[in-house]
Amino acid sequence: MSEKITLEAVSRRKALFMALAAPLGLAVPPTVLLGSDAETAQSADPETVQPAAQKTAQQVAQQTPAPQTAAPQTGTERRQERRTTRTERRQERRTARTERRTERRTARTQRRTGRAQRRTGGEEKK
Repeated sequence: MSEKITLEAVSRRKALFMALAAPLGLAVPPTVLLGSDAETAQSADPETVQPAAQKTAQQVAQQTPAPQTAAPQTGTERRQERRTTRTERRQERRTARTERRTERRTARTQRRTGRAQRRTGGEEKK
């Protein structure tokens, strides 16, 4: 109890690092952070450590399921998909507009024919 507690000022850089590092520590599985027992047993030679680290990353990649999305990866592909979708929507609007116009014209012709038949007493004008 004879220890003195000293307060240390935290710089902005340290605060930012702590704020960003905490969620990252929770998101990364502990096996990736600590490494396997085989890695720790190896020597500190970079040539021997590097393939083991790559193997661990490959194993982690295999264990985590890949997202099942069909979304394109590059910006160009995403832009092309948006353009294609936009063109399809525009074509659907045009088709629907044409169908509505055809229905209106057909209904108008039927109304005119019906009125003409009533006016002439059942005979149709030609």
